[in-house]
Amino acid sequence: MSQTARPLSKKEIRQENERVILEAAEKVFAEAGFGGATMQLIADLAGLPKANLHYYFPTKEALYRQVVQTIFQDWLKAADSFDDAPGPVEGFGAYIDAKLEISRKYPERSKVWASEIMHRAPVIQDYLETTLVEWTDGRMAVIQRWIDEGKMDAIDPRHLLYMLWATTQHYADFGHQIETLNGGVPLSDEQWEAAKDSVKSIILAGIGAKR
Repeated sequence: MSQTARPLSKKEIRQENERVILEAAEKVFAEAGFGGATMQLIADLAGLPKANLHYYFPTKEALYRQVVQTIFQDWLKAADSFDDAPGPVEGFGAYIDAKLEISRKYPERSKVWASEIMHRAPVIQDYLETTLVEWTDGRMAVIQRWIDEGKMDAIDPRHLLYMLWATTQHYADFGHQIETLNGGVPLSDEQWEAAKDSVKSIILAGIGAKR
């Protein structure tokens, strides 16, 4: 006998509506940028009345900042590997895997971030000057410790991070180019795993990583 699904609670309805709105907002902001996006476009894509968007997010800027915060929280979680890893092989290996998986699953998020930065961060400059600076300083300190312990070559941690960001986010920001060069089809599961292995091999060899 089939069971009737129980009605969603108010909390579950709210969570589902927020998820749908944020997913739609990511796509619209990625394609149109902050200036070109409208709450109506986002509402239409989400399949919700515009009034619902304003209930959860009173302004376009509030919604945009939530999208950006979601992006950055994903990247913060990807970097958790740094804190517990005994060295660069484990730390960078897990970080590259996580960042590439984010690019694979949520390409629009990376595109939103890239567009904002290319326009000199008109909406989230305060976020860059606080959260991003603190995060970067913390990761640089971990990398410097590995250098001091002789577990990798003496490479400027800042530029190494820039290279890691550029490489892993390329698979999202330039996904169409990669797809075109892949015969017009998205990368398969096997190709994504090969990409992870290749990037890890190149980076770890390039920095002289040791266990």
